[in-house]
Amino acid sequence: MAASVEILSAIRELTNSKQIDRAELHGLLEDGINAALAKKHGPTVQAEVDIDENKGQIRIVLLKTVVEEVTDSASQISLEEARYEDPDFQIGDQMEIPVDFAEFGRTAVQAAKQRIIQRVREGERSKIRDEFSSRVGDLLSGEVQQIERGKLVIMLNKFREAEAIIPYREQNHREHFHQGDPIRAVLKRVEETPKGPRLVLSRADALFVKALFKLEVPEIQQNLVEIRASAREVGSRTKIAVFSRDDSVDPVGACVGLKGSRVQAVVNELGGERIDIVPWSADPERFAKLALAPARVARVFSDPATKTIQAIVDEDQLSLAIGRNGQNVRLASELTEWKIELYSSREWMERGSDQPIFAPLPTDEPVSGVNPRLADIEGMQPATVAVLEEAGYRTLDDIIDLEREDFLRLPGIAPEEADRLMAIINELTTDEVPESGEEAVATTEADAEASSEMASEGGTGTVGEVTPDSEGGKSE
Repeated sequence: MAASVEILSAIRELTNSKQIDRAELHGLLEDGINAALAKKHGPTVQAEVDIDENKGQIRIVLLKTVVEEVTDSASQISLEEARYEDPDFQIGDQMEIPVDFAEFGRTAVQAAKQRIIQRVREGERSKIRDEFSSRVGDLLSGEVQQIERGKLVIMLNKFREAEAIIPYREQNHREHFHQGDPIRAVLKRVEETPKGPRLVLSRADALFVKALFKLEVPEIQQNLVEIRASAREVGSRTKIAVFSRDDSVDPVGACVGLKGSRVQAVVNELGGERIDIVPWSADPERFAKLALAPARVARVFSDPATKTIQAIVDEDQLSLAIGRNGQNVRLASELTEWKIELYSSREWMERGSDQPIFAPLPTDEPVSGVNPRLADIEGMQPATVAVLEEAGYRTLDDIIDLEREDFLRLPGIAPEEADRLMAIINELTTDEVPESGEEAVATTEADAEASSEMASEGGTGTVGEVTPDSEGGKSE
């Protein structure tokens, strides 16, 4: 009896420490007892196990069939032996033989113990697999348990049994951690190993930046704002493209926060890494223009067959568009998933006179200077352009005869925006139309100046920053 009480006490402790359901643990104990019985009596043994935690008892009964001649002593008993216990036994009856816990030998107990440990480990592995297989991209926190050969072994705060590591290639090598340091990282994948599932975490992947923004920006948690694309060079710079499902929510402003508070919190976690935030667009040409921010792009041509974008910038914008060691254009290309080729306006004219690189794609839209595309008109908001294009208006000529009431009928056009559109049309029809407009990236020029002032207060890598090295740090 004492042994059974100790085992039930161990069950309670195991339930608390391993976070295993008590009914499941009872099943493990029954399997272990059956394994011990099989070790002592044979593999064909039949038994009933009843566990009563309230009384602190484990009742074990062997079940043997009464037969004339015994061929299997583990599951059968002779009629003579059965009638010695009870004269009323007949052939075919089932006899119950109580078993005391003290009858288990050391070998049988070891078999039960190994079976229970094995099943507990299998249960833990299954729980880890079920818990984390659908959480790739989530932010996890813990502490550095061990550092071995450059690899960080992490003990998670909420699931200490899980094996979690940050491989050397998934670390930001400008950061240095020591044993016991708290750490946050994103779950990149779940690997299967001979010892069970292993969680591979990362602080170098672009997923880490997206997870941090999800933590800081309530609009992302509410699915009003979505990070559609991201590109990162760890420790240096990150570009993200954001999209809003609600016309009343500015996706860039939501990620920046009041006075840059939200983006600054992410920058601090990344150790001062620059972050560019630009609006996402389904139009690859327009998206390429936005992705090359802070440089202003004069014109773009696309070749869908080769997924190549040719971007033409003014001479004073070329170094800004390229960035230090080509970083800006490289990240923009990764962000858009298109190859981007940059040309200065002078180089474009020189090359164009000798050999055309791409002809403009067939289009019904006039490309002359007197009828610019809506996206090329200075002061036109990208969100407004998207609404107008959705309604079939793509050039200045398409909207030049529209009245204020016509704009208000379009979904997503507020009265203030309709007034601003009428003012732009009046200005363009009374003054000379420029040959090529400069597209405002996410904000107007006045907004960009305000963002620049905000960034100077918020710190390195935030929205609106432009650095002397011409790499640029303006995030829209």
